[in-house]
Amino acid sequence: MSEEPFSNDINHPRRRFLGMAAMTLVATELGLMSPVNAQSAGASPITTTAGARATFGALKQVNAGVLDIGYAEAGPIDGPVVLLLHGWPYDIHSYVDVAPILAREGYRVVVPYLRGYGTTRFLSSETPRNGQQAALAADMIAFMDALGIEKAVVGGYDWGARTVNIMAALWPERCKAMVSVSGYLIGSQEANKKPLPPKAELSWWYQFYFATERGRLGYAANTRDFVKLIWQTASPTWRFDDETFNRSADAFDNPDHVDITIHNYRWRLGLVEGEPQYDRAMRSGSPWHRL
Repeated sequence: MSEEPFSNDINHPRRRFLGMAAMTLVATELGLMSPVNAQSAGASPITTTAGARATFGALKQVNAGVLDIGYAEAGPIDGPVVLLLHGWPYDIHSYVDVAPILAREGYRVVVPYLRGYGTTRFLSSETPRNGQQAALAADMIAFMDALGIEKAVVGGYDWGARTVNIMAALWPERCKAMVSVSGYLIGSQEANKKPLPPKAELSWWYQFYFATERGRLGYAANTRDFVKLIWQTASPTWRFDDETFNRSADAFDNPDHVDITIHNYRWRLGLVEGEPQYDRAMRSGSPWHRL
């Protein structure tokens, strides 16, 4: 979940970005839906089996920055690009229903696994398993570069929303428009030091848990059960079934998932260091590769 743990404005009910109708409305409001309907070959389809949940077709991989990024793609390869980013603890299937809607309208829809998820892997064992906010944004700019995408409509929720917020702040020339379902989420470590009332703090129990070694060991030992609990408590009216959960569950078996998750939450609380280039970028408001 991506809302800041020590914000003064907490939205306790989980905003679901998983619904097809909601995303369609957002797309329409931003002018993403148009009577284009042109199709061309080159993108992976969405597949559906009778009685089963929709799934993405064969995933693609591309080396981008420090990562080998796995991603799903739908729509014409030469269409205007929509980049959709998932949050924690979810995966690319958050967009499996909306991707074909946009693809049918002529958009090239690209849905990557963030670092620490699915088939995305680090190219080097020496690269820090860094979950700080600017690192994920830099990943997505490198991803766009690797695919030859100059500009895209960027959308996300939770960690994905924070990532597109930072992309728009540091690389506005790469963002045609932005959909940030969870609102403005660029975090401040200084602000995160300020306590909230006890009831509000209770909502972020897992962040305090992750700050401990017991929490890291517990998440590593029980990742799928932990994720399922978050799904249930964050969205209590979402009656997902085992098939829906299992469709995403493999994404959390990524060998870097635990390290990225733990570092992300510890970094927010100022308990671990980030990497200097990302720190400088956020302080200066300039893309790290220009410093």
